[in-house]
Amino acid sequence: MKNLLIINASPRVERSVTRNMTKLFVDKWIEANPDHMICHREVGQEPIPHVSELWISAAFKSAELRTEAEINVLKISDKYIAELKAADVIVLGTPMFNWSIPSVLKAYLDQVIRANETVKMRPDDPQNPYRGLLMDKKVYLFFSRGNAGYEQGEYYAHMNFQTEYLKTVFKIMGLTDIQEIALNGSAFDPEVYEQSKKDVYHKIAEMAANTVRNS
Repeated sequence: MKNLLIINASPRVERSVTRNMTKLFVDKWIEANPDHMICHREVGQEPIPHVSELWISAAFKSAELRTEAEINVLKISDKYIAELKAADVIVLGTPMFNWSIPSVLKAYLDQVIRANETVKMRPDDPQNPYRGLLMDKKVYLFFSRGNAGYEQGEYYAHMNFQTEYLKTVFKIMGLTDIQEIALNGSAFDPEVYEQSKKDVYHKIAEMAANTVRNS
């Protein structure tokens, strides 16, 4: 049995482009893999606590030395990290907000990028100071953007602080098998957007089926 983790970062529900993308992946995953285990992590609709001074103190202290308050402040981080560790496939759906990611998604990532849990610090190697501790997982990044032109070599590529940032943080945690797909242009030409949606949905269906087939 393969474990699938779905992370939704959109604050929208019914009108969310990326939720429809992750739902399609789940539907096709279930069709191809009846013996499934799926975990849903809601980011866009639930408050994600920001890292605090107490959190930092607790995270950089040996577990046996933590106070009760420090243990408690890490409980949400522990839960999120356990979900990542248990997953074989991770699917993240997020819109582009102001050329980057929603702040709640950044807060989630701050909870899971944690020394000795998802990344090992190597101060003796300043040019390569991080060793990821999450291995052998596939990651799919589903993006939505109101406009087009954000891919490499295109006219808005210099304003895309969404794609490379997310790929970088997952790679730092040891996850290098990453595929991405974006549905662009929802705020502009409806006909062009609908055709793009058909193409993207077809690719997502193929991704889900191939992931099960190759696992």
